[in-house]
Amino acid sequence: MVLDLTASAADLTRALCDIPSVSGGEGPLADEIEAAIAAHEHLEVTRHGNTIVARTNLGRAQRVVIAGHIDTVPINGNVPTRDVDVDGAPHIRGRGTVDMKAGVAVQLKLAAELTAPAVDVTWMWYDNEEVEESKNGLFLLSAARPDLFAADFAILGEPSDGRVEGGCNGTLRAIVRTHGVRAHSARSWVGENAIHGAAPILARLAEYRAREIEVEGLRYREGLNAVAIRGGIAGNVIPDLCEVEVNYRFAPSKGVAEAQAHVRGAFEGFEVEFTDAAAGAKPGLDAPVAQQFLAAVGAEAHAKYGWTDVARFSAMGVPAVNYGPGDPHLAHHDEERVPLAQIDEVERGLRAWLSGS
Repeated sequence: MVLDLTASAADLTRALCDIPSVSGGEGPLADEIEAAIAAHEHLEVTRHGNTIVARTNLGRAQRVVIAGHIDTVPINGNVPTRDVDVDGAPHIRGRGTVDMKAGVAVQLKLAAELTAPAVDVTWMWYDNEEVEESKNGLFLLSAARPDLFAADFAILGEPSDGRVEGGCNGTLRAIVRTHGVRAHSARSWVGENAIHGAAPILARLAEYRAREIEVEGLRYREGLNAVAIRGGIAGNVIPDLCEVEVNYRFAPSKGVAEAQAHVRGAFEGFEVEFTDAAAGAKPGLDAPVAQQFLAAVGAEAHAKYGWTDVARFSAMGVPAVNYGPGDPHLAHHDEERVPLAQIDEVERGLRAWLSGS
């Protein structure tokens, strides 16, 4: 056994991170998790692909889902993990320490140790979160076994610096196009340069001011940005096509249709094609079980600016928050590292809430 669930959450973090699990290659880690968690008789274990689900069935009045993804972005010389000191504080450095194997380590330890929690718990550890939705283990599980998502509240262990982050922004991507006429660059006046025609698109983006929108007491910050630009076919040809890819992050008070209308308005006069969109999630922190959670962990709720799978729970009628160790600014960073104190803090918070203490 590689995974010893009696070890500290910090040691479990090291063990999880030292088993490479880049998106699409989670099989060996999923095998280890399944074997380790299946040894605990108080849990009913189900596997769907490389997603592992473990449930208590104690007949409690409330059920919560606690989930975390086990995949990472590609490794870049940062596995195996190593211990580092940052400003006098011990950290674990390595791919996945922040996003989000430290959170998974806490969850696995608590799943094994809390044999009689105050609420029934459905633990979910899933694959392919870092890639397209069609491969996302939580998405595939929700389609195959929606019954497993029945709950009063959900927590996603995404890195949140040990804070509680309610809901999440929505996100969409669009291609804004300009068209021109090809010509030899030595006789450019014969053609029409599509790249030059994109200048107003870039000007509108540069002048755009992100809005802050309050939703259920939390303030979400929006953003509209170019993330790619493509145009040109040869060094001596005036380009007849230019495509600017933009990403719009929008407050959870908007639906996808409203967000698309906003983007069309921002680029009025240009061809706009939407390529991807996902609605956000409202905080849902007025639910009694959510209030109990906030009180137990002693945390104040903040808005989640990025999109996370809490939106998937929200769409199924389950209020959800993000709560996990690690600075989200270091997610995917080559210097990804998590402070040991924050791992312990999140473990204490979740343990206190789930124990009803």
